[in-house]
Amino acid sequence: MTDYSDLIQPDKGQDARTIHLVDKKGYDEWLKGRSARERAHLAAVGFKPDAFVHAILPGDDPEKWAVVTTVAKVDSLSAWCLAKLGQILPEGRYRLEGQQPGKALFGWMSAQYRFDAYKSNAPAKGPRVLLTTDVGAIAPLVAEMRAVALVRDLVNTPAADMGPAAIEKAAERIAKAHGGQLTVTKGEGLEQGYPMIHAVGRAAAKHHAPRLIEIEWGKEGHPRVALVGKGISFDSGGLDIKPAAGMRLMKKDMGGAAHVLALAELVMASGLPVRLHCLVAAAENAISSDAFRPGDVLKSRKGLTVEIGNTDAEGRLVLGDALAKAGEGKPELIVDFATLTGAARVALGPDLPPLFANDDDLAEEMLAGGIERDDPLWRMPLWDPYADLLETDIADLGNAGSSPFAGSITAALFLKRFVPEGTAWAHLDTFAWRPSAKPGRPKGGAALGLRAAWAMLQARYDRRAKS
Repeated sequence: MTDYSDLIQPDKGQDARTIHLVDKKGYDEWLKGRSARERAHLAAVGFKPDAFVHAILPGDDPEKWAVVTTVAKVDSLSAWCLAKLGQILPEGRYRLEGQQPGKALFGWMSAQYRFDAYKSNAPAKGPRVLLTTDVGAIAPLVAEMRAVALVRDLVNTPAADMGPAAIEKAAERIAKAHGGQLTVTKGEGLEQGYPMIHAVGRAAAKHHAPRLIEIEWGKEGHPRVALVGKGISFDSGGLDIKPAAGMRLMKKDMGGAAHVLALAELVMASGLPVRLHCLVAAAENAISSDAFRPGDVLKSRKGLTVEIGNTDAEGRLVLGDALAKAGEGKPELIVDFATLTGAARVALGPDLPPLFANDDDLAEEMLAGGIERDDPLWRMPLWDPYADLLETDIADLGNAGSSPFAGSITAALFLKRFVPEGTAWAHLDTFAWRPSAKPGRPKGGAALGLRAAWAMLQARYDRRAKS
């Protein structure tokens, strides 16, 4: 496993290869200052200052070569400007010519993530190390990279090895490492106290039994914050079974749990002055003689009854019970993550998670955090007039909307019914997956919205601690 602290090191003047950054606007002027040999070399290889293009600049000594690469704006680097170089350059140390990497440190590390736990002959490549004199930026960015890597690892792991018990084990490791208190409810206690989580997971094999996993951490006097994650370790669709193509990636349906566990660890490791309550509703939506059925009416922890219109709309059920439990602690803020709806992907695609929030200030802080961290979100409306789509003849509400439209909105409105009135709440319908690779963002499990939420929490509670 990569120790990301090895990839970013303080610049103490040690030997390192130089990386020259250019953009279209300044390329011609930069080129004038290069030697005739370098200009001839760049012309010979056809170098153009296009996005993510780079070239090796030969030196007088075979080992003294440098690199030139094009970015959008030299004076405004994004998290991903150096990601391609971090992925493809040979092992060794590098430094930027004349400036600091800033946010691009993150992409440099992210590009070196690998998930090869199941490969018998994984290719070995030594670390590419980037130097910086901004020493204070190293530890926070390494922590964020470790959190992102945790999400990727958990989501990439096959469902046979990442069932509810394995999710619990990941939570136990985090709680023990940071002095948190772990509580797990399963069996009869789950059936009685969290009937919707139990109903969704009761058809699974005993070793994949459903459970509610909780971590409590922090001082009593600090503001209470709840993080809630959907942990469906595999989603067959239940009796409303998914087609094969729809089931192929359902190991990622615990992506919400992966996000809140990683976010909880960031909170605890940083000592953020909050009273943290992390809740993961973990279950496998399987098929057996004991599976819950379309037409069943489930009781919920909150007391609301829910008619099942579709067993493949199970994520909102487990989240409903977990949100109700979170609300009992009277937090000032609840944030949930869930791979909840295909409708969200239809609306915004795989890279841009919809954000739903019942508080405008919270929404703005989340959106600002996404911009600052290059982890964008897009606010969607909690449009109350669509609430009638959740009405049912025989229960308080249905779990599947009566219309094929506005699926992500009606799912969010369902969750809203389980959030206490007056409590600030944000819901991220994240995909937790990248269907294709981009520089620094490999195909597979993905942390989408994690760093935006972390930036929001830091902005809220670090500022409060200093005042």
